[in-house]
Amino acid sequence: MSDILVTRTHMAVSKNSECGARETRLVEALNGRPIVLIGLMGAGKTTVGRRLANRLAIPFRDADHEIEAAANMSVAEIFSQHGETHFRDGEKKVIARLLDKGNQVLATGGGAWMNAETRDLIGGKGISIWLKAEFDILMARVRRRSHRPLLRDPDPEGVMRRLIDERYPVYALSDITVMSVDLPHESIVTSVVEALETHLNVSE
Repeated sequence: MSDILVTRTHMAVSKNSECGARETRLVEALNGRPIVLIGLMGAGKTTVGRRLANRLAIPFRDADHEIEAAANMSVAEIFSQHGETHFRDGEKKVIARLLDKGNQVLATGGGAWMNAETRDLIGGKGISIWLKAEFDILMARVRRRSHRPLLRDPDPEGVMRRLIDERYPVYALSDITVMSVDLPHESIVTSVVEALETHLNVSE
């Protein structure tokens, strides 16, 4: 019985070591470049991003949270009091600052990638990953969060469809696309890791 326990423990340790070695190789291949997640609200950028950062043992940062901290007000308040142009200018500056922090997973707001200057900044210093989700999945997810501005519109489905039409062709300019499907978040994280390995030619 004890021999079986020892064998199982050894197998578990070996598996964890292999997993850690895989992530280490991937982080080394990044060579200091941040992983930048883009996509619509509900795509899972924050949730998947946190898990991805934890798996790779690198920091996670959320651009919207950093913007709110710098302005000492919420994104909604910035939009309301100062307008979108002011917000995008601040967003561009915050993302530029964050991109200089090296290895990290950075989740960006849904509109950040639509700004050509921000796209160029990300393209020059990081690796962009579009978490792409279908309409039904996005709507199911955003309905779970009452703070979503989208839900304050009389026609949230129409707004989401419009955003998909406007933004998906631009999101497609990202380095990598990973489908954010209705599966456990860890499955999406694994898909992201595999996509990064392919993109960076990292072999197991």
